Amino acid sequence: MTARSAGAMFAVATVAMVAARRGSYELAGAVMATGLVALAVAAPILGRLVDRYGQSRVAVPFFIWSGFWAAVTMVASWRGWPSWVLFITFPLCAVIPNLGTMARARWSHIFAHDPRSLHTAMSFEQVMEEVTFVIGPVLAIWLSTTFFPEAGFLFASVCYAVGVLVFVSARSTEPPIVPHHERPHGHAYHNPGLIPLAFIMVMTGAIFGVNEVVTLAVAEDAGHHNAAGLILALFAVGSAASGLVFGQVSHGRNLLKLLIVGTLGMMVLEAPVLLAGNLWVLAGIMLVAGMATAPTLITTMNLIERIVPRAQINEGMTLVLTGLIIGIAAGSAVSGAVIDRIGAQHGYWVAVIAGGAAFLMALATRTFLSRRDMHNLR
Repeated sequence: MTARSAGAMFAVATVAMVAARRGSYELAGAVMATGLVALAVAAPILGRLVDRYGQSRVAVPFFIWSGFWAAVTMVASWRGWPSWVLFITFPLCAVIPNLGTMARARWSHIFAHDPRSLHTAMSFEQVMEEVTFVIGPVLAIWLSTTFFPEAGFLFASVCYAVGVLVFVSARSTEPPIVPHHERPHGHAYHNPGLIPLAFIMVMTGAIFGVNEVVTLAVAEDAGHHNAAGLILALFAVGSAASGLVFGQVSHGRNLLKLLIVGTLGMMVLEAPVLLAGNLWVLAGIMLVAGMATAPTLITTMNLIERIVPRAQINEGMTLVLTGLIIGIAAGSAVSGAVIDRIGAQHGYWVAVIAGGAAFLMALATRTFLSRRDMHNLR
């Protein structure tokens, strides 16, 4: 929680830091987007290395690497170095293994023979992740605006380092390395169904990205800029609450059916935001709209755990969660263009369309999985 709350701070902290020092949100957004691209490209490769050589052997050197470049990024901001430097240092800082997938891989190892406890653990993971996205951005903005522009980034870096050190020191829960001769050939994406799940996560991430950008624009138009953070926090609260309930009641059900229902819920529950007449109504709708996201994410992680061999679990989960990152970036960009050309409220159409695309892919996913897989996806 310490490390992942810090991880949820980095994007907002970077925007706040660069915008305050350089006076340009466009530059700040571009720096953040470059970091997301670096993370998306590097994460699956590092996930494969973690599967092959173990979590500690890969995580420790890359987290030291990341910490070094994080320090350089802060110095570059503070000292006013040329802006192009940030486009090098921040992406290098983002070349790190995904802590969330390593935690989920540990749960898969701990509860390998206890499906009910594994389902509960995966649900708990997702709920805690939702909580970090309530805490992290708010804390990052408060630190950066109250003390100095780099304060949020600095605090996130320190907390991340502490959390990672505690995590990797717990060697008893680290999954054992699968011997080379027992490892499957090829990459994780060769497993049937993984690419469709990654596409669904791209669309889910797009909903997140759209909501962040459009809600900020709608709040600004209403003259209540600060209300955007609270409204987005309600979306995360709705998601976390539904995740807690989902973890208790959904065990033993067909995962493909749950995926279809979850993606349909994302589209249907998001649609009313198009009709929100004021910020109070929007806040209530967002609270309800968030209730479909955690169940969809939990189901997706459970599906990966079943269709990907244990020797490729980190790579498989990282590949799919990378789709989420790409979706957030794409949703932010597309909705921003819609806002500029049509209007703030219309930007939510991008989220509704993304939800519809996720639903259609969930329906089509049945054709990517064998009958044997479908029988075991419970």
